[in-house]
Amino acid sequence: MKTGVGYRRELSAWLATKPRGVDCLEITAEHFFHGGVEHLAALAKKLPLFVHGLGLSLGTPGALDKKILEQFARVVSLAQPEWISDHIAFTRTAEVDLGHLNPIPPTREMLKIISDHVREVSDRCGKPMLLENITSHVQLAGDLRETDFLNGLCERAGCKLLLDVTNLFINSRNHGFDARQWLREIQPSNIVQLHIVGYSRHGSRYTDSHAAPIQDELIELAREVVRHAPVQAVILERDEDFPDVAGLEIEVAKLQRIRDGN
Repeated sequence: MKTGVGYRRELSAWLATKPRGVDCLEITAEHFFHGGVEHLAALAKKLPLFVHGLGLSLGTPGALDKKILEQFARVVSLAQPEWISDHIAFTRTAEVDLGHLNPIPPTREMLKIISDHVREVSDRCGKPMLLENITSHVQLAGDLRETDFLNGLCERAGCKLLLDVTNLFINSRNHGFDARQWLREIQPSNIVQLHIVGYSRHGSRYTDSHAAPIQDELIELAREVVRHAPVQAVILERDEDFPDVAGLEIEVAKLQRIRDGN
């Protein structure tokens, strides 16, 4: 199982030292839509890459945005990742770009919409695709349970899951369900990659700002995922409040603890 980080320019100097425990990188496709081609090519020569998208808006009914799909495919062509990914969400309607990830209802109609879009993206890019669970302030009802919806997506779309352990933990606390029971309902072979980062808490509300160290309960939940499923990679996400080198090494060591079961 590989351990790595989500690439951010703030981490460039540290990554140039070839830190122990970082044997892959995940890049955000949109960060390279308007430049950085040479830098992306250099990254691809150093470490295995995964390409992660934010704005394909797989849950929006109708045709995918062709311009965004072509930009995404161009990044994939340059990075030559082992796989590509985006979210089980929508970021825009037919009229407006909402600018953030929004939840979709677990319905059979939505199952078809996302499955068709996943197949289109995967075919265009020539890469297998993973889908990531998001956090949500509301829990939308549908005619399927969430876990049945996710298993159905994998079967119908021919894709797998990027399980965000932090998002699962946060949703379980905010919406009042058992994260471990949820995990047991997911077909193990569907889980390929993990995301993890520390959560924030404001009173009884849990949030994910991608800005906190990984807490012990997240490590325990991630270990359970690794025992449950043939996980191939775990990625540390961090977008704000970057720690110093010593702090980064501590966070990467946590990934290795997850991998090794220590």
